[in-house]
Amino acid sequence: MSEFNALVLAGRRGTENPFAEVQGETHRALLDVVGVPMLLRVVRALRAAASVDRIAVSIDDPRAFEAVAELRELEARGEIARHASLLSPSRSVHDALSNRMLGDRVLVTTADHALLTPMIIDHFAGCADQSEADLAVGVVAESVIRASYPSSTRTYLRFRDAGYSGANLFAFRSREALRAAEFWVKAESFRKQPWRLASAFGPMTLLLFALRRLSFEEALERASRAIGCRIRAVPLPFAEAAIDVDRPADLALVSEILAARGETAK
Repeated sequence: MSEFNALVLAGRRGTENPFAEVQGETHRALLDVVGVPMLLRVVRALRAAASVDRIAVSIDDPRAFEAVAELRELEARGEIARHASLLSPSRSVHDALSNRMLGDRVLVTTADHALLTPMIIDHFAGCADQSEADLAVGVVAESVIRASYPSSTRTYLRFRDAGYSGANLFAFRSREALRAAEFWVKAESFRKQPWRLASAFGPMTLLLFALRRLSFEEALERASRAIGCRIRAVPLPFAEAAIDVDRPADLALVSEILAARGETAK
């Protein structure tokens, strides 16, 4: 398996984050999860993964990065790098990819992926390469999540065959995948003009999706044609891969899972 370089998205969308501030932090990425900042958990998992070489953290405020001693030490030794994040995740990814600071094989994840493990990363990276896609997207089937965490509230995209939740794992495997990053930037700018986003995919595709007449694979084929690169999904067998920390309930669940694994504050 060829290695990926990794980009961790840790920037803020705005200057305020009530959830983080209640916990005494300015950045959600620095929230304490069983004694370890979430961002540091993600960096540790990536460093321990066999499929990952270089790592960069995309963050908007240098002080937030420097507040974590282990991150400062890793940067001083040249083992991780920093990227100045832009106003949104899509713009940050596009900037890093277009500048080729991490080459053309880039694994992107988020700082709130507190349950990320080397096993999840390596499984995803291996399946992404087998897919031969330009962009591989990690997902978890609703059935997998509900079997392990039936009370967990997640957002699902529902298709004819099943419902899926995102896993905040993306493998950009070629230069052509930059087109997907460009489309992501446009999609964010169309949030208040959904008809413009609809025009990119075509009304029939959106109608079939709304009626759940498309399988997940069929939907990705149509998206690939519209965007101009091969996009494939990587269904993951790990329910934890779909659990990020967006809300207090997520933080409580993640802490419970880690405690069940025997982790204690450190």
